[in-house]
Amino acid sequence: MPDDVSTAPLKGAALIKDEVSRLPDRPGVYRMMGDEGEVLYVGKARSLKKRVIQYAQGRFHTQRIALMVDLTRSMEFVTTRTETDALLLEINLIKQLKPRFNVLLRDDKSFPEIVIRREHKAAQLRKHRGAHTIKGDYFGPFASAGAVNRTLNTLQKAFLLRSCSDSVYESRTRPCMLHQIRRCSAPCTGLIGLEDYNGLVEEAGEFLHGKSRAVMGKIAAEMQAASDEMEFERAARLRDRIRALASIAQEQQINPETVDEADVFALFAEGGQACVQVFFFRAGQNWGNRAYFPRVDKSDEDAEVMEAFIGQFYDDKPIPKLILTNVEPAERDLLAEAFAFKGGRKVEISTPQRGEKRQLVQHAFTNAREALGRKMAESSAQTKLLAGVCEAFNLDAPPERIEVYDNSHIMGTNAVGGMIVAGPDGFQKSQYRKFNIKGTDITPGDDFGMMKEVLRRRFARLAKEEEDALLGGQTESKFARPDLLLIDGGMGQINAVMEVLADLGVDDIAVVGVAKGPDRDAGLERFFIPGKPYFMLEPKSPVLYYLQRLRDEAHRFAIGTHRAKRSAEMKKNPLDEIEGVGPGRKRALLAAFGSARGVSRAGVEDLLKVEGVSAPLAERIYGFFRKG
Repeated sequence: MPDDVSTAPLKGAALIKDEVSRLPDRPGVYRMMGDEGEVLYVGKARSLKKRVIQYAQGRFHTQRIALMVDLTRSMEFVTTRTETDALLLEINLIKQLKPRFNVLLRDDKSFPEIVIRREHKAAQLRKHRGAHTIKGDYFGPFASAGAVNRTLNTLQKAFLLRSCSDSVYESRTRPCMLHQIRRCSAPCTGLIGLEDYNGLVEEAGEFLHGKSRAVMGKIAAEMQAASDEMEFERAARLRDRIRALASIAQEQQINPETVDEADVFALFAEGGQACVQVFFFRAGQNWGNRAYFPRVDKSDEDAEVMEAFIGQFYDDKPIPKLILTNVEPAERDLLAEAFAFKGGRKVEISTPQRGEKRQLVQHAFTNAREALGRKMAESSAQTKLLAGVCEAFNLDAPPERIEVYDNSHIMGTNAVGGMIVAGPDGFQKSQYRKFNIKGTDITPGDDFGMMKEVLRRRFARLAKEEEDALLGGQTESKFARPDLLLIDGGMGQINAVMEVLADLGVDDIAVVGVAKGPDRDAGLERFFIPGKPYFMLEPKSPVLYYLQRLRDEAHRFAIGTHRAKRSAEMKKNPLDEIEGVGPGRKRALLAAFGSARGVSRAGVEDLLKVEGVSAPLAERIYGFFRKG
């Protein structure tokens, strides 16, 4: 007897129509889910009932939306107090869940900033990235690390502010090299009084706040006065500071006169791909630009793409008072209202039609068009290379995600493993990972043991992430499952990797070893695949050059990670290992004895004279340096 069709679970338009009967006429956010519980789409509405019913009518759907409706197997709803709250929640959920049918901002990294840190009596000038947890004045964003580094170097020349850590500052007994090359005024050794140093700090702050002409005018007046008093050496130093400040304006190319603080967005879309170019203007200066390539569909309207992009862009970033765009975002007023609510001040979103602001937007648009052209050309070449990799290694399909592994150490010390990721969009640096080798049972220099630990940690974490993603209704984990593993090494490394994968029950990922030839010459690489004899590729094959680039990038990343770890180990202060010695007591000890070595030589009586050091702590410090 056939099953009663009335008991079959609802799906698609029928399911949506059934859900609508229970929906309120209130603002909120809705999620459409597929067979596996994966989120297909996240949307917001002023009225959930009126918005969601449109998906069940089917009269004006594009082919893409029709497919989305057809794949829907369940829905979830959250009501909100206002439509603004719904918009903010929608943005947050899209970034978190990465639904298949939403416009999606990719490569969303935090931007570097400059901070004048004021927790110390002598303020420190440094680069910063992340949350504003340090007390001080923040300036940014800068579009890249290169842009912020260039500006920092110039500011050091112009204002001579220290960049050293507090522990280094406290332990100095004579000026460092930065003072010798006129990059620091050496407040650590008293070559400049704190009052005069704080004057330089205030000048730097004024300059970064946009008062560059006033600051340069003040320094010029001081230079003239020094010259009149025949203090020619001091006048020359002031002249060098003016030149340094002037160089910032020359390097930044575009410094608008009518825009003090704004972000400029320009969208160019073609052939189902899009580029959004973002320029940052702060304090009347151009602080760089960056190109983004959001995930879009051919049917997406430019206004909808711009709205989705800007909303996701500012989900975790400070919002300027002015946003300029070449395409007016859909629901612009609602977006501005949400930004004002989030930022605590009025935010204007404008699409200028004339004047200097129009020129800024047009310049960004030109950059977006050129960037997308380059991207499409690179993608075409990348597609051919991945097809070649597929053929060379007899894969089922061109790999979407390639992971390359390498280890680095010196005689087994400071051992690290590195993982780089590449695919159709080139190197995916946000997906790179480093592994500090922790295994106590690994013999120093045991490359096989290190590779086993790296792969075991990587794929054990992947299994957990995939399980968590499934339970949370997400479509993928943070570090997705690779299609191909490239291992730096021969059959020994391959056997070690296959052993780990077998233990973890992973049997659907291709593994290839890359070993240099007999004389370690590039072009004579041997490739190892489990169960097959090694083979070589044509010496001038583009695929071989591509695989060499992947291996070299993994080697570069692993070596860089190892060097950073070794450098940190060398700079480590023994005082950091003593229980009860925090930053304050550490500064006091270094100030009293000059260095960690000086502390190690001190007796208990001398240690007790340091402020904040009790008798038990003095005994602990004394015993720490004599435990051998």
